[in-house]
Amino acid sequence: MYLRLGSVPTLVVSSGAAARDVFKHHDLAFSGRPALFAATKLSYGLLDVAFAPHGEYWRQARKVYMVELLSAARVQSFRAVREEEVACAVASIRSHPSSSPVNLSRMMLALANSIVCRTAFGGDGRGSNDIDRILAEAGELMGGFSAGDFFPRLRWLHKLDGLQARLEKVFNQLNDLHNKVIAQHLSREDHDEVDMVDLLLRLHRNPKDKNIIKSMDHVKALITDIFLAGTNTSSATIIWAMAELMRNPKVMERTQKELRQAVGYKGKVEESDLGNLDYLKLVIKETLRLHPPAPLGISRETTERCTVGSYEVPAGTRVFVNSRAIGRDPDGWSDPEEFWPERFLGGEVDFRGNHDFCFLPFGAGRRICPGINFGVAVVELALANLLYSFDWELPSEVHELDMEETLGITMHKKTPLHLLAKLPV
Repeated sequence: MYLRLGSVPTLVVSSGAAARDVFKHHDLAFSGRPALFAATKLSYGLLDVAFAPHGEYWRQARKVYMVELLSAARVQSFRAVREEEVACAVASIRSHPSSSPVNLSRMMLALANSIVCRTAFGGDGRGSNDIDRILAEAGELMGGFSAGDFFPRLRWLHKLDGLQARLEKVFNQLNDLHNKVIAQHLSREDHDEVDMVDLLLRLHRNPKDKNIIKSMDHVKALITDIFLAGTNTSSATIIWAMAELMRNPKVMERTQKELRQAVGYKGKVEESDLGNLDYLKLVIKETLRLHPPAPLGISRETTERCTVGSYEVPAGTRVFVNSRAIGRDPDGWSDPEEFWPERFLGGEVDFRGNHDFCFLPFGAGRRICPGINFGVAVVELALANLLYSFDWELPSEVHELDMEETLGITMHKKTPLHLLAKLPV
């Protein structure tokens, strides 16, 4: 769909066929990023990976992510952190009165926050409402729409409507948090648990990498990406999976049966067990098809003129890839509104768009999310332990779950998910 939002020509990609055309034939042309008002400020002048314009800096910074911070080996090195934090969450649920519903939405956001905080800067973030609030406000600002993004000549109005003042306040709070964390890392002696700030500071000190991580602002921008992408997307996916399982009891029963047979009586699911949980992986894929964590992703901008389908797309066009609509496209999926994990049997569909571009929960092409391994590892382990450790029921006053979605860069369930957790018999 081609339209004009304000003064900005805009293309919305909403089908697998259009996505295939974009990513197979025009990926380079669609790899640009617009300089959005809030994102430019909160990314320290586009020094991150998510919002940086396509070019040499972006390529080198993304390489830092893929090789140093988010490679499969690096994600595996954080296994103990994930297992410890998930165990703490399970213990917290066990200590909760069985007759009182658990606010699973709040608990899973806290879990994701703790994992990201420990892997990013070594602190668990527990009990820090300030961190939660700062990240929530920063994410809301980055994912929101401002008039100045579609009417660039009117950006001066943000001095009057309060947006610029709010943005400055949140940026200063975020910057203070980064300064505190970096100062702690610079002052401490060597330690066993190496986190992402440690890795970035090493790169900053290394003359070979100094041309990439040139300043502390570069370190802060890259860590901001990890914070904002890692907490919201993982927790949202876990909650959507639990909500769909509550609405589909036969799928829930099959998932729990697989888990309890594979894990036995050892009391918890470890990451070494996940390779035996084929049906759980299907459930997660089906959840991501229906509820991609960032349904419109981060807007792109074409860098040159090209043709997509019957549309002539000029350079400078704003582009949104609607992965939610693509995942429900009836031309790509049978019974697309039905939650049916078995549709993924066979294993040829992965998270990288290799199914005729009908499944894009993490984007595709050059701009695909670099944190896939990290996010999937958190979701698999957390969801597996929730389903293994407890039987779940709706509160007596709830007869049907509200599946309404929030608007924003991350698609959360609008109403928090409250469930009763019972120990399995």
